[in-house]
Amino acid sequence: MAFTYDYPRPMVTVDAVVFRKNGSGTEVLLIKRGRYPYEGMWALPGGFVDMEETLEDAIVRELEEETGLKGVELIQLHAYSEIHRDPRGRNISITFYGVADSINTSVTGGDDAADARWFPVDILPALAFDHEKVIDLALKKIQ
Repeated sequence: MAFTYDYPRPMVTVDAVVFRKNGSGTEVLLIKRGRYPYEGMWALPGGFVDMEETLEDAIVRELEEETGLKGVELIQLHAYSEIHRDPRGRNISITFYGVADSINTSVTGGDDAADARWFPVDILPALAFDHEKVIDLALKKIQ
């Protein structure tokens, strides 16, 4: 199916805020970006929604492709639509959040993620895009 439009349209992406709890507190899953923009910076796992998939299917796919993590129940959190949030162009991101069980949380960077790691929520590296704001909102939901 071909799509053609006579007017500009935004990109649509999904991002996952996945937490896990351990004895010392709460951690969040981040990926190290392997591509422009923000190559080498840490960010939430996520990516573009394909033309033939739902938001829910896209976030499950992106989480698994970039981190190897599966089986996390993800709940829609918020839509971020600030005009200049992505240097590639107009981007609307629908974010999801969830809490992984503490047993199956081994992760590895894949697809366009150079690395994947768990970080304590109170000691985060510098983050790409507006992901610090996204994490803050998701933390409020799980507390």
